[in-house]
Amino acid sequence: MNFANVDKALHLLENISYYRFSGYWYPLLSDKQNHIFKPAADFETAFKLYKFDRELRRLITGELEKIEIAVRSKMTYVLSTVHGTFWIENSALFSSISTYKSTCIKIQDELSRSDEEFIVAFKSKYTNPFPPSFILLEITSFGLLSRLYGNLKPGKLKKDIAHLFGLSDKVFASWLHSLVYVRNVCAHHARIWNRPMSIQPLFPKNASATWIINRQVGINRVFYALSMIIYLLNIINPRHTFKQKLENLFLKYPNVDRAAMGFPIDWHTEPLWQ
Repeated sequence: MNFANVDKALHLLENISYYRFSGYWYPLLSDKQNHIFKPAADFETAFKLYKFDRELRRLITGELEKIEIAVRSKMTYVLSTVHGTFWIENSALFSSISTYKSTCIKIQDELSRSDEEFIVAFKSKYTNPFPPSFILLEITSFGLLSRLYGNLKPGKLKKDIAHLFGLSDKVFASWLHSLVYVRNVCAHHARIWNRPMSIQPLFPKNASATWIINRQVGINRVFYALSMIIYLLNIINPRHTFKQKLENLFLKYPNVDRAAMGFPIDWHTEPLWQ
């Protein structure tokens, strides 16, 4: 590997670590088994990939926050309208009692750790085990929110929540599970740009809004995750700027190989991405 600035490279390796950086120069190897670099491979290219990945994680995290908040709001509204604001305490709404109990234990843990003023105020006035759902879900993690939805019994209410996002209940549950995984990857500062996703979402058969036409795209690549985010943002806020932010990021780092991210050759012709 070529080094234009050895002192800078040593500084970065000392503060980021050799092992963490190695994931970003892996594409620069001509012989990956023997760790032999391509003739033109240089450290700065690997560092640019590292910076691109870091900025991509931050961008994804910000957009997933909007999706998480929308899911909280829709679940609270639909379920509270029919079953009251304490619907979380109604075990009859859920398919697996064991999953329901373990989820409630984790929610209780988050509740006990929370120092939010509205939680402190609730505890000082009431003896209920859980606050109303519109309060409780504010401190419930995206992962537990996904588990709550996924464990709801099949039926009208579960479908109604999914339909608000233009999806079937099975597809919506799989998307939530997958996006929680993506969020966790980003939260742990792990490499994501060319990462094979271990949690794979379903491909919608009849999405009510614009979706990917090419059914051959890899559902385990970041392109698919980005497409899910765009689809949901189109429903939550049709005037979002996520696609423009992504394009600006690619313009900033032109050396990034979109194919390694799962972008198909014809990705730019997809109406979802236009």
